Amino acid sequence: MKIAISGAGIAGSTLAYWLRRYGHEPVLIERAPRLRSGGYIIDFWGHGYDVATMMGIVPRLQECGYCVKEVRFVGRDGRRRGGFTTDAIRRVLGKRFVSLRRSDLAATIYTAIDGKVETIFGDSIATIDEDASGIRVGFDRGPDRNFDVMVGADGLHSHVRELRFGQEEQFELYLGYKAAAFEISGYRPRDELIYISYAEPGRQVSRFSMRNDTTLFLFIYRDHESGEVPITDAGRKAALHDAFRNAGWECRQILEAMDAAEEIYFDRVSQIRMRNWIKGRTALLGDAAACVSLLAGEGSGLAMTEAYVLAGELARASNNPVAGLARYQLAMMPFLENKQKTAARFASYFVPKTGFGIAFRNGLTSLIDLPPMANLLLGRQMRDDFRLPHYAFE
Repeated sequence: MKIAISGAGIAGSTLAYWLRRYGHEPVLIERAPRLRSGGYIIDFWGHGYDVATMMGIVPRLQECGYCVKEVRFVGRDGRRRGGFTTDAIRRVLGKRFVSLRRSDLAATIYTAIDGKVETIFGDSIATIDEDASGIRVGFDRGPDRNFDVMVGADGLHSHVRELRFGQEEQFELYLGYKAAAFEISGYRPRDELIYISYAEPGRQVSRFSMRNDTTLFLFIYRDHESGEVPITDAGRKAALHDAFRNAGWECRQILEAMDAAEEIYFDRVSQIRMRNWIKGRTALLGDAAACVSLLAGEGSGLAMTEAYVLAGELARASNNPVAGLARYQLAMMPFLENKQKTAARFASYFVPKTGFGIAFRNGLTSLIDLPPMANLLLGRQMRDDFRLPHYAFE
Protein backbone atom coordinates (compact mmCIF):
# COMPACT_ATOMS: atom_id res chain seq x y z
CA MET A 1 0.00 0.00 0.00
CA LYS A 2 0.99 3.62 -0.51
CA ILE A 3 0.66 5.40 2.84
CA ALA A 4 0.89 9.14 3.48
CA ILE A 5 2.31 10.15 6.86
CA SER A 6 1.95 13.74 8.01
CA GLY A 7 4.87 14.55 10.31
CA ALA A 8 8.51 13.44 10.06
CA GLY A 9 9.05 13.38 13.82
CA ILE A 10 9.43 10.42 16.14
CA ALA A 11 6.06 8.78 15.48
CA GLY A 12 5.99 9.39 11.73
CA SER A 13 9.56 8.29 11.02
CA THR A 14 9.19 5.15 13.15
CA LEU A 15 6.03 4.25 11.28
CA ALA A 16 7.77 4.83 7.94
CA TYR A 17 10.63 2.54 9.00
CA TRP A 18 8.35 -0.38 9.84
CA LEU A 19 6.00 0.11 6.89
CA ARG A 20 8.93 0.00 4.49
CA ARG A 21 10.28 -3.08 6.24
CA TYR A 22 6.94 -4.79 5.67
CA GLY A 23 6.92 -3.94 1.96
CA HIS A 24 4.68 -0.87 1.90
CA GLU A 25 5.48 2.51 0.34
CA PRO A 26 5.34 5.26 2.98
CA VAL A 27 5.63 8.95 2.07
CA LEU A 28 6.54 11.41 4.84
CA ILE A 29 5.14 14.94 4.62
CA GLU A 30 6.78 17.53 6.87
CA ARG A 31 5.70 21.16 7.11
CA ALA A 32 9.13 22.32 8.29
CA PRO A 33 11.85 22.81 5.67
CA ARG A 34 14.14 20.35 7.49
CA LEU A 35 14.20 18.08 10.53
CA ARG A 36 13.49 20.02 13.69
CA SER A 37 16.32 20.58 16.17
CA GLY A 38 16.51 21.65 19.81
CA GLY A 39 13.69 20.85 22.21
CA TYR A 40 13.86 19.53 25.72
CA ILE A 41 15.59 16.50 27.21
CA ILE A 42 13.52 13.33 27.45
CA ASP A 43 13.99 10.11 29.37
CA PHE A 44 13.71 7.13 27.04
CA TRP A 45 12.73 3.69 28.30
CA GLY A 46 9.98 1.07 28.14
CA HIS A 47 8.57 -0.43 24.97
CA GLY A 48 9.90 2.49 22.95
CA TYR A 49 13.37 1.29 23.95
CA ASP A 50 12.40 -2.22 22.85
CA VAL A 51 11.29 -0.92 19.44
CA ALA A 52 14.51 1.07 19.09
CA THR A 53 16.47 -2.10 19.90
CA MET A 54 14.69 -3.97 17.10
CA MET A 55 15.53 -1.08 14.77
CA GLY A 56 19.21 -1.32 15.70
CA ILE A 57 19.50 2.34 16.76
CA VAL A 58 20.16 1.99 20.51
CA PRO A 59 23.96 2.29 20.18
CA ARG A 60 23.55 5.65 18.44
CA LEU A 61 21.03 6.81 21.06
CA GLN A 62 23.46 5.91 23.83
CA GLU A 63 26.19 7.79 21.99
CA CYS A 64 24.27 11.05 21.57
CA GLY A 65 22.45 10.74 24.90
CA TYR A 66 23.48 11.46 28.47
CA CYS A 67 24.01 9.09 31.39
CA VAL A 68 22.46 11.40 33.97
CA LYS A 69 23.81 10.66 37.45
CA GLU A 70 21.35 12.48 39.67
CA VAL A 71 18.03 14.30 39.79
CA ARG A 72 18.41 17.03 42.43
CA PHE A 73 15.84 19.36 43.98
CA VAL A 74 17.30 22.48 45.57
CA GLY A 75 16.10 25.32 47.78
CA ARG A 76 16.46 29.09 47.38
CA ASP A 77 20.06 28.86 48.59
CA GLY A 78 20.95 26.16 46.04
CA ARG A 79 21.41 23.47 48.67
CA ARG A 80 20.02 20.00 48.07
CA ARG A 81 16.52 19.44 49.45
CA GLY A 82 15.65 16.15 47.76
CA GLY A 83 16.19 13.96 44.74
CA PHE A 84 17.75 10.65 43.85
CA THR A 85 20.47 9.01 41.81
CA THR A 86 19.47 7.47 38.50
CA ASP A 87 20.93 4.16 39.66
CA ALA A 88 17.51 3.66 41.23
CA ILE A 89 15.82 4.05 37.84
CA ARG A 90 18.27 1.70 36.17
CA ARG A 91 17.64 -0.94 38.81
CA VAL A 92 13.90 -0.76 38.10
CA LEU A 93 14.34 -0.77 34.30
CA GLY A 94 17.26 -3.16 33.99
CA LYS A 95 19.57 -0.44 32.61
CA ARG A 96 17.34 0.05 29.54
CA PHE A 97 17.23 3.80 29.97
CA VAL A 98 18.88 6.87 28.42
CA SER A 99 18.30 10.64 28.54
CA LEU A 100 18.63 12.58 25.29
CA ARG A 101 17.27 15.47 23.26
CA ARG A 102 13.91 14.76 21.70
CA SER A 103 15.26 16.03 18.40
CA ASP A 104 18.26 13.66 18.58
CA LEU A 105 15.90 10.71 18.94
CA ALA A 106 13.89 11.93 15.94
CA ALA A 107 17.03 12.49 13.85
CA THR A 108 18.42 9.04 14.70
CA ILE A 109 15.19 7.36 13.61
CA TYR A 110 15.08 9.40 10.41
CA THR A 111 18.69 8.49 9.57
CA ALA A 112 17.58 4.84 9.43
CA ILE A 113 15.20 5.67 6.54
CA ASP A 114 16.98 8.61 4.89
CA GLY A 115 17.30 7.95 1.16
CA LYS A 116 14.98 4.94 1.44
CA VAL A 117 11.65 6.68 2.09
CA GLU A 118 10.29 9.61 0.09
CA THR A 119 10.08 12.73 2.26
CA ILE A 120 8.40 15.97 1.26
CA PHE A 121 9.80 18.85 3.30
CA GLY A 122 8.37 22.36 3.39
CA ASP A 123 4.81 21.45 2.41
CA SER A 124 1.53 20.86 4.25
CA ILE A 125 -1.62 18.88 3.65
CA ALA A 126 -4.49 21.14 2.61
CA THR A 127 -7.30 18.65 1.88
CA ILE A 128 -8.07 14.98 2.49
CA ASP A 129 -10.79 13.41 0.34
CA GLU A 130 -11.74 9.76 0.65
CA ASP A 131 -13.79 7.42 -1.52
CA ALA A 132 -14.10 3.67 -1.85
CA SER A 133 -10.82 3.37 -3.76
CA GLY A 134 -8.60 5.35 -1.41
CA ILE A 135 -7.57 8.86 -0.36
CA ARG A 136 -6.71 11.92 -2.43
CA VAL A 137 -4.45 14.37 -0.62
CA GLY A 138 -4.19 18.02 -1.64
CA PHE A 139 -1.08 20.00 -0.76
CA ASP A 140 -0.46 23.67 -0.12
CA ARG A 141 2.31 23.72 -2.73
CA GLY A 142 2.66 20.44 -4.56
CA PRO A 143 0.19 18.61 -6.82
CA ASP A 144 -2.54 16.33 -5.46
CA ARG A 145 -1.58 12.69 -4.87
CA ASN A 146 -3.43 9.43 -4.26
CA PHE A 147 -2.81 7.10 -1.31
CA ASP A 148 -4.34 3.98 0.23
CA VAL A 149 -4.06 5.22 3.84
CA MET A 150 -3.52 8.60 5.54
CA VAL A 151 -1.80 8.82 8.95
CA GLY A 152 -1.68 11.98 11.04
CA ALA A 153 1.52 11.90 13.10
CA ASP A 154 1.67 15.69 13.30
CA GLY A 155 1.62 16.28 17.03
CA LEU A 156 -0.55 17.84 19.69
CA HIS A 157 -1.88 20.49 17.30
CA SER A 158 -2.50 18.03 14.46
CA HIS A 159 -3.77 19.48 11.17
CA VAL A 160 -4.82 16.05 9.91
CA ARG A 161 -6.96 15.62 13.03
CA GLU A 162 -8.58 18.99 12.39
CA LEU A 163 -9.30 18.16 8.74
CA ARG A 164 -10.78 14.71 9.37
CA PHE A 165 -12.07 14.69 12.97
CA GLY A 166 -12.85 18.29 13.92
CA GLN A 167 -11.48 21.23 15.88
CA GLU A 168 -8.81 20.69 18.52
CA GLU A 169 -11.01 22.13 21.29
CA GLN A 170 -13.19 18.99 21.15
CA PHE A 171 -10.30 16.75 22.14
CA GLU A 172 -7.79 18.80 24.12
CA LEU A 173 -7.70 18.52 27.90
CA TYR A 174 -5.67 21.46 29.20
CA LEU A 175 -3.96 20.41 32.43
CA GLY A 176 -3.51 23.97 33.69
CA TYR A 177 0.24 24.28 33.12
CA LYS A 178 2.48 25.93 30.56
CA ALA A 179 5.98 24.82 29.67
CA ALA A 180 8.92 26.51 28.01
CA ALA A 181 12.41 25.35 27.08
CA PHE A 182 15.50 27.01 25.62
CA GLU A 183 19.26 26.65 25.43
CA ILE A 184 22.02 29.19 26.02
CA SER A 185 25.80 29.01 25.80
CA GLY A 186 28.32 29.77 28.52
CA TYR A 187 25.95 29.67 31.51
CA ARG A 188 27.54 29.20 34.92
CA PRO A 189 27.43 27.29 37.18
CA ARG A 190 27.55 23.93 35.44
CA ASP A 191 26.71 20.73 37.27
CA GLU A 192 27.70 17.94 34.91
CA LEU A 193 25.19 15.09 34.47
CA ILE A 194 22.95 16.42 37.25
CA TYR A 195 19.39 17.51 36.46
CA ILE A 196 18.67 20.34 38.92
CA SER A 197 15.22 21.73 39.72
CA TYR A 198 14.01 24.54 41.93
CA ALA A 199 10.33 24.88 42.78
CA GLU A 200 8.04 27.42 44.37
CA PRO A 201 4.29 26.84 44.70
CA GLY A 202 2.91 26.42 41.19
CA ARG A 203 6.17 27.04 39.31
CA GLN A 204 9.41 25.22 38.68
CA VAL A 205 12.61 25.83 36.72
CA SER A 206 15.18 23.17 35.87
CA ARG A 207 18.57 23.20 34.20
CA PHE A 208 20.83 20.58 32.67
CA SER A 209 24.38 21.10 31.42
CA MET A 210 24.87 19.73 27.92
CA ARG A 211 27.77 19.29 25.51
CA ASN A 212 29.50 22.20 23.78
CA ASP A 213 29.13 24.43 26.86
CA THR A 214 25.36 24.77 26.44
CA THR A 215 22.73 24.58 29.17
CA LEU A 216 19.13 23.56 28.68
CA PHE A 217 16.43 25.22 30.82
CA LEU A 218 12.88 24.00 31.35
CA PHE A 219 10.17 26.20 32.91
CA ILE A 220 6.79 24.85 34.01
CA TYR A 221 4.15 26.93 35.75
CA ARG A 222 0.47 26.79 36.64
CA ASP A 223 -1.91 28.98 34.66
CA HIS A 224 -5.55 27.93 34.96
CA GLU A 225 -6.89 31.26 33.75
CA SER A 226 -5.77 31.04 30.15
CA GLY A 227 -4.57 28.42 27.73
CA GLU A 228 -3.36 31.09 25.34
CA VAL A 229 0.27 30.77 24.26
CA PRO A 230 2.38 33.66 22.92
CA ILE A 231 3.39 33.06 19.31
CA THR A 232 6.58 35.16 19.18
CA ASP A 233 9.83 34.66 21.05
CA ALA A 234 9.52 38.19 22.44
CA GLY A 235 6.06 37.38 23.79
CA ARG A 236 7.29 34.11 25.25
CA LYS A 237 10.17 35.80 27.02
CA ALA A 238 7.80 38.42 28.42
CA ALA A 239 5.45 35.70 29.69
CA LEU A 240 8.30 33.89 31.47
CA HIS A 241 9.59 37.12 33.02
CA ASP A 242 6.09 37.74 34.34
CA ALA A 243 5.52 34.19 35.61
CA PHE A 244 8.90 33.90 37.38
CA ARG A 245 9.30 37.47 38.59
CA ASN A 246 10.80 37.52 42.11
CA ALA A 247 11.42 33.74 42.08
CA GLY A 248 14.41 32.60 44.11
CA TRP A 249 17.51 30.50 43.48
CA GLU A 250 19.14 31.40 40.10
CA CYS A 251 15.89 32.51 38.46
CA ARG A 252 16.85 36.16 38.04
CA GLN A 253 20.16 35.17 36.45
CA ILE A 254 18.46 32.60 34.22
CA LEU A 255 15.83 35.09 33.02
CA GLU A 256 18.54 37.60 32.15
CA ALA A 257 20.41 34.93 30.19
CA MET A 258 17.16 33.91 28.45
CA ASP A 259 16.91 37.32 26.81
CA ALA A 260 19.80 36.28 24.54
CA ALA A 261 18.19 32.96 23.54
CA GLU A 262 17.44 32.71 19.83
CA GLU A 263 14.57 30.27 19.99
CA ILE A 264 12.14 29.29 22.75
CA TYR A 265 9.84 26.29 22.83
CA PHE A 266 6.59 27.30 24.56
CA ASP A 267 3.29 25.45 24.78
CA ARG A 268 0.47 24.58 27.12
CA VAL A 269 0.62 21.21 28.86
CA SER A 270 -2.31 19.28 27.45
CA GLN A 271 -3.58 15.84 26.60
CA ILE A 272 -5.56 14.72 23.56
CA ARG A 273 -8.41 12.44 24.49
CA MET A 274 -10.50 10.88 21.74
CA ARG A 275 -13.02 8.08 21.53
CA ASN A 276 -11.87 7.16 18.04
CA TRP A 277 -8.53 7.58 16.27
CA ILE A 278 -9.81 6.11 13.01
CA LYS A 279 -12.05 7.60 10.33
CA GLY A 280 -12.30 5.49 7.20
CA ARG A 281 -8.77 5.11 5.88
CA THR A 282 -7.35 7.90 8.08
CA ALA A 283 -5.64 7.16 11.41
CA LEU A 284 -4.01 9.29 14.08
CA LEU A 285 -0.74 8.39 15.76
CA GLY A 286 1.35 9.61 18.69
CA ASP A 287 0.48 12.98 20.21
CA ALA A 288 -2.11 13.59 17.49
CA ALA A 289 -4.12 10.62 18.77
CA ALA A 290 -3.45 10.45 22.51
CA CYS A 291 -0.92 12.98 23.75
CA VAL A 292 -0.09 12.03 27.34
CA SER A 293 1.69 15.39 27.95
CA LEU A 294 5.32 15.95 28.90
CA LEU A 295 4.40 15.23 32.53
CA ALA A 296 4.16 11.53 31.65
CA GLY A 297 7.85 11.45 30.74
CA GLU A 298 7.33 8.66 28.19
CA GLY A 299 5.56 10.26 25.23
CA SER A 300 8.31 9.57 22.70
CA GLY A 301 8.59 5.90 23.64
CA LEU A 302 4.82 5.52 23.52
CA ALA A 303 4.73 7.11 20.05
CA MET A 304 7.29 4.58 18.81
CA THR A 305 5.29 1.74 20.32
CA GLU A 306 2.10 2.93 18.61
CA ALA A 307 3.93 3.26 15.29
CA TYR A 308 5.32 -0.27 15.54
CA VAL A 309 1.87 -1.71 16.29
CA LEU A 310 0.14 0.33 13.55
CA ALA A 311 2.64 -0.85 10.93
CA GLY A 312 2.35 -4.44 12.12
CA GLU A 313 -1.44 -4.46 12.05
CA LEU A 314 -1.51 -2.91 8.56
CA ALA A 315 0.89 -5.60 7.37
CA ARG A 316 -1.16 -8.32 9.06
CA ALA A 317 -4.34 -6.99 7.44
CA SER A 318 -2.86 -7.35 3.95
CA ASN A 319 -5.29 -5.69 1.51
CA ASN A 320 -7.85 -4.67 4.14
CA PRO A 321 -6.34 -1.49 5.66
CA VAL A 322 -9.53 -0.49 7.47
CA ALA A 323 -9.41 -3.73 9.45
CA GLY A 324 -5.73 -3.15 10.26
CA LEU A 325 -6.42 0.37 11.50
CA ALA A 326 -9.24 -0.93 13.71
CA ARG A 327 -6.99 -3.58 15.28
CA TYR A 328 -4.30 -0.96 15.94
CA GLN A 329 -6.79 1.17 17.87
CA LEU A 330 -8.16 -1.84 19.76
CA ALA A 331 -4.65 -2.85 20.82
CA MET A 332 -3.36 0.57 21.86
CA MET A 333 -6.24 2.69 23.12
CA PRO A 334 -6.78 1.10 26.59
CA PHE A 335 -3.04 1.25 27.29
CA LEU A 336 -2.78 4.92 26.26
CA GLU A 337 -5.90 5.89 28.22
CA ASN A 338 -4.35 4.43 31.37
CA LYS A 339 -1.09 6.32 30.72
CA GLN A 340 -3.05 9.56 30.34
CA LYS A 341 -4.85 9.08 33.64
CA THR A 342 -1.56 8.39 35.42
CA ALA A 343 0.04 11.50 33.92
CA ALA A 344 -2.89 13.72 34.91
CA ARG A 345 -2.64 12.52 38.51
CA PHE A 346 1.11 13.11 38.44
CA ALA A 347 0.80 16.82 37.51
CA SER A 348 0.42 18.13 41.06
CA TYR A 349 3.41 16.03 42.14
CA PHE A 350 5.58 17.25 39.26
CA VAL A 351 4.92 20.93 40.06
CA PRO A 352 3.42 21.07 43.58
CA LYS A 353 0.82 23.73 44.34
CA THR A 354 1.94 24.50 47.89
CA GLY A 355 5.09 24.82 49.96
CA PHE A 356 4.04 21.74 51.91
CA GLY A 357 3.64 19.84 48.63
CA ILE A 358 7.16 20.81 47.56
CA ALA A 359 8.62 19.70 50.90
CA PHE A 360 6.70 16.43 50.77
CA ARG A 361 7.81 15.75 47.19
CA ASN A 362 11.44 16.54 48.02
CA GLY A 363 11.42 14.32 51.09
CA LEU A 364 9.74 11.44 49.27
CA THR A 365 12.24 11.50 46.42
CA SER A 366 15.09 11.20 48.91
CA LEU A 367 13.83 7.70 49.69
CA ILE A 368 14.04 6.47 46.10
CA ASP A 369 17.68 5.43 46.45
CA LEU A 370 16.51 2.70 48.84
CA PRO A 371 15.80 -0.35 46.57
CA PRO A 372 12.43 -1.29 48.12
CA MET A 373 11.22 2.32 47.87
CA ALA A 374 12.44 2.60 44.26
CA ASN A 375 10.26 -0.36 43.29
CA LEU A 376 7.32 1.06 45.21
CA LEU A 377 7.57 4.66 43.97
CA LEU A 378 8.86 4.13 40.43
CA GLY A 379 7.80 0.63 39.48
CA ARG A 380 4.18 1.31 38.59
CA GLN A 381 5.01 4.64 36.94
CA MET A 382 7.82 3.34 34.75
CA ARG A 383 6.82 -0.21 33.85
CA ASP A 384 4.53 -0.66 30.85
CA ASP A 385 1.44 -2.77 31.53
CA PHE A 386 1.27 -3.88 27.91
CA ARG A 387 2.59 -6.87 26.00
CA LEU A 388 4.38 -5.75 22.84
CA PRO A 389 3.09 -7.82 19.91
CA HIS A 390 5.42 -9.87 17.77
CA TYR A 391 4.72 -9.80 14.05
CA ALA A 392 5.90 -12.99 12.35
CA PHE A 393 6.89 -11.22 9.13
CA GLU A 394 9.62 -9.23 10.89
